[in-house]
Amino acid sequence: MSIIVICGATATGKSDLAIALAQRFDGEIINADSMQIYKGMDIGTAKLSVDERQGVRHHLLDVLDVNQDSTVAWYQKKARAAI
Repeated sequence: MSIIVICGATATGKSDLAIALAQRFDGEIINADSMQIYKGMDIGTAKLSVDERQGVRHHLLDVLDVNQDSTVAWYQKKARAAI
């Protein structure tokens, strides 16, 4: 199994690249944006809509209510489970 990490500044095309790579290599995406893990935080986070995700499975996206806390330990556990 190979893991590709895409990181960079806001609005540089990371999501589009991730979708293209996931489609090409039959992969999945693990979200690492600290605000996109929250349900309803669509405006101001550049979160892709369901249509924009183009059928690619996304992990750790829209998984917490805005009143729930997130920690690095929680994220690590969930990300490792997705891998």
